[in-house]
Amino acid sequence: MAGQSKQKQKLLRMEQIFKTLTDENNVITGNELIDMLEKEGIKAERKTIYDDIATLNDSGVTIETVKKGHSNAYFYFNRSDFNAEELFILASAVASCRFLTSRKSNELISKLQRITNKFTAAQLGRQIYVAQRSRNKSINETIYYSINTIQNAILKKKQITFRYYTYNTLKKRQLKHGGEPYRVSPNELVWENDNYYLTCLCHNHNDVCRYRVDRMTDVNMIDERIAPFTEDEKKKLESYKSLFLMYGGEKRQLKIQFANHLMDAVIDRFGENVECTKNGDDTFVISCEVQVSPTFWGWLFQFGTSAKILEPYDVVKQAQRMLSELIDNY
Repeated sequence: MAGQSKQKQKLLRMEQIFKTLTDENNVITGNELIDMLEKEGIKAERKTIYDDIATLNDSGVTIETVKKGHSNAYFYFNRSDFNAEELFILASAVASCRFLTSRKSNELISKLQRITNKFTAAQLGRQIYVAQRSRNKSINETIYYSINTIQNAILKKKQITFRYYTYNTLKKRQLKHGGEPYRVSPNELVWENDNYYLTCLCHNHNDVCRYRVDRMTDVNMIDERIAPFTEDEKKKLESYKSLFLMYGGEKRQLKIQFANHLMDAVIDRFGENVECTKNGDDTFVISCEVQVSPTFWGWLFQFGTSAKILEPYDVVKQAQRMLSELIDNY
């Protein structure tokens, strides 16, 4: 009975073999397929294999035929499936996404690996190695559920509540407003600079605001309708849609002094693992590698006298020249 049961699974098992063990660069002959099936206790002959492959093609499972030496060889192909290049893009995006934790990135990439063959799956797995060492990943494991709650609230036009945290000068989380929950009318989720932001009307402040989703905790939808946005509020929401990137310059190791109130901005830019030391009661110093480019200067100079490069000397002089040029421009 067991043998008969396995024979009935032959077509299903053939489909699995083709989908997971073949592609245009990795084909199998009829004899190789027969050997694979026999190792699993499934009897097959050359003539029946040809008929079975034809049956799979008739059912919509596309098995292409090519030559391998003097023999016919076969591989699975389907234009409606993700190809390797598309999966690489998706895996890279998942691996480098800052709002996803490393664990969540790994889970998503594992799911991508399960929908392709073993050759592409092995290459997708290497994407994780790059991400964990080159990006500042979130440590908020609840962000999936927060996003789902927010999306449902937007769809149902309901308000949400949440608690919100920032970082103090010891790089420790601290809840804003003594841990009191925020109540907001959500507008939309915005993807910006590798983070998800919620734009909303905050009823605590009676103003249009935006909040980092990965810094929200205890996100809940409540049974109150969202408040409508005025035209002025809609314009203010648009002003929040800006993008900042550091690129296009020489990489240098810098020491930069910041006022204590800028710890959140520093964590946002360089991550929680940035080398940081206290520098008196009012300031701290970080050691970091940046690309010294116009976008870097724009980011740094926005803090005015609250931020200052200490080392190296030539970059300090470069800052002085740029500030002098700015003065001359006015």
